[in-house]
Amino acid sequence: MPPQRPMKKKRRPGRVILVLLLVLLLAAVGFGFYVDSTLKRIDALPDYEGRPAETPGTTWLLVGSDAREGLTQEQKDALATGDAAGRRTDTIMMLHLPDNSAAKPVLLSIPRDSYVAIPDNNRNKINASYAFGGPQLLAKTVEGATGVRIDHYMEIGFGGFSDMVDAVGGVDICIDQPIKDPLAGIDLPAGCQELDGPQALRFVRTRAFATADLQRVQNQRKFLSALFEKVKSPATLANPFRVIPLMNAAAGSVSVNENDHVWHL
Repeated sequence: MPPQRPMKKKRRPGRVILVLLLVLLLAAVGFGFYVDSTLKRIDALPDYEGRPAETPGTTWLLVGSDAREGLTQEQKDALATGDAAGRRTDTIMMLHLPDNSAAKPVLLSIPRDSYVAIPDNNRNKINASYAFGGPQLLAKTVEGATGVRIDHYMEIGFGGFSDMVDAVGGVDICIDQPIKDPLAGIDLPAGCQELDGPQALRFVRTRAFATADLQRVQNQRKFLSALFEKVKSPATLANPFRVIPLMNAAAGSVSVNENDHVWHL
């Protein structure tokens, strides 16, 4: 009898696909923990006597600072940041995420020149609280002015803001009137257009309007909505050449409270 040929093992494509998916999942989880380990953490929300009580849902304090640390002079010129010393808050927003899935999130913009009581510093513009006492005093001032307890804190500076926009390939913005502001380094025509990182930074910073900061906060909200749409799109989330630079840009430039993590973000 001729020798029998050894039986070939049947290939199971389903098992191969399952293994590949498992490897991708582990890689994604590992990358997430790596990014979380690189986030800058600060004690922004310490307890204090008289602090507002906890409320249903989750409230974030979102801060855009004019921090220039780590920027070269060439980058400052490209971003039109100027060379002012110290740190202030160009953007202050409160984002409330309700526990009830039927309710909608609420985003509240706080103009930086809002005149409020700053603990131990009399009354002043709200962004002065950050200059006086950093994130802790800003958060305490916002809680005192609104009566709402802050659960999470996130802050981003000039350079990181621009890098995150570039990482997703720019954002699409529609404006009704042309914007020209030499101080902010911006000259945009009316209409819909894609803004890169430096252009987006100038767009959210300019106050060259009749209503100044009031129009600026509207532009900031418009930009934030456009950025979120771009970030959550399949073109970003399914593209490692975008999502990885985005996460790296966030990790290198975002500051959060001590108990906050990348999965909160």
